[in-house]
Amino acid sequence: MNCFSCCLSEEKNHKRSLRKSIEEFKKSIQEHQETRTIASFANISFKSDSSKRRYICEEIEKIGKQNISAQIFTFRELSLATDNFNAERLIGEGGFGRVYKGQIQGKDTVTKEVAVKQLDRNGFQGNREFLVEVLILSLLHHPNLVNLVGYCCDGDQRVLVYEYMANGSLEDHLLDIGPERKPLDWNTRMKIAEGAARGLEYLHETANPPVIYRDFKASNILLDEDFNPKLSDFGLAKLGPTGDKTHVSTRVMGTYGYCAPEYALTGQLTAKSDVYSFGVVFLEMITGRRVIDNSRPSEEQNLIQWAQPLFKDKKKFHLMADPLLEGNYPVKALYQALAVAAMCLQEEATTRPLISDVVTALAYLSTGDEDAEGNAEDTKKSTNEGANDVHNLQHSPSKTQQGETI
Repeated sequence: MNCFSCCLSEEKNHKRSLRKSIEEFKKSIQEHQETRTIASFANISFKSDSSKRRYICEEIEKIGKQNISAQIFTFRELSLATDNFNAERLIGEGGFGRVYKGQIQGKDTVTKEVAVKQLDRNGFQGNREFLVEVLILSLLHHPNLVNLVGYCCDGDQRVLVYEYMANGSLEDHLLDIGPERKPLDWNTRMKIAEGAARGLEYLHETANPPVIYRDFKASNILLDEDFNPKLSDFGLAKLGPTGDKTHVSTRVMGTYGYCAPEYALTGQLTAKSDVYSFGVVFLEMITGRRVIDNSRPSEEQNLIQWAQPLFKDKKKFHLMADPLLEGNYPVKALYQALAVAAMCLQEEATTRPLISDVVTALAYLSTGDEDAEGNAEDTKKSTNEGANDVHNLQHSPSKTQQGETI
């Protein structure tokens, strides 16, 4: 599913001038003296496209001498690494461009596999988004964020080089399962959900200033050989609100179905917008359904609308489990997972949990609690407890309601 405006998809929204975007970026940066290393980009002023590209490359290179470990590649080097961007090496494609599997020689002379994303010059990601992704992935490091190996901005080429993730994206294993792949088991799904939530937690609560991801979806969660998840594609990320500000105002961007309702309607962005998007993906992981699936009956095409009445009827909770799990999941854990998803999907942003609270809940679920497996005589008890968990979470105040600011 390509990335596009949730509400206003007019082409002019995607082609807004770089200068105006950078001015917005500057306004955010000036409020955070800790981010001096990226403040110089706020001074960009251009007369031509070539000067835009030249300035961006020069400034990234200037900062890189002190703070950025990402390697600078020539387009020729990356062409060689991908056999001239051979179609047989294509491993992914989206609204921002195509991704190829490549091989480069590291500083230790050891050849390593990488993922090379060649941005579409006519696509959604422009110079500003390219700049943001390079800076965020160079200055922020966490086990659940994808590692940026390097970049290229030769001429009009914009290319990003990431560590290679052997198992592709969560979407590949959850929503686009080929005959050669086995469905993800319950524990692996919970492990992936916890790791992805930890990536968001780092962006929201450790990064200074905080970062709002703004494009959380299954295709942006990459998986290594052990199914450890890492967030990728940071071109839409925004610096979050600080001090007494409750939100940042911005044009509405993201993928249809994943945007929080208040953000889609008003353009007011908060960390709780990411929490809603997490809830959508987590519900996809539980159910095995896409958030928008036009191949289903009309009443089931929108996952959130389909799930809302089921959240209220404990006798139908089992209907929300992915049929591909074939009933192989702890009954109590299913309902606790549904409770987390339901809370993240609250209509009002202030009633959603902080992502750190979500991490705490998922850390418990991902351990595969043996007691939750239960035996036949405990099944009814587990079912009732899980139903209560959903009800209690849907009607309990979050930390924000109790006085904690967003």
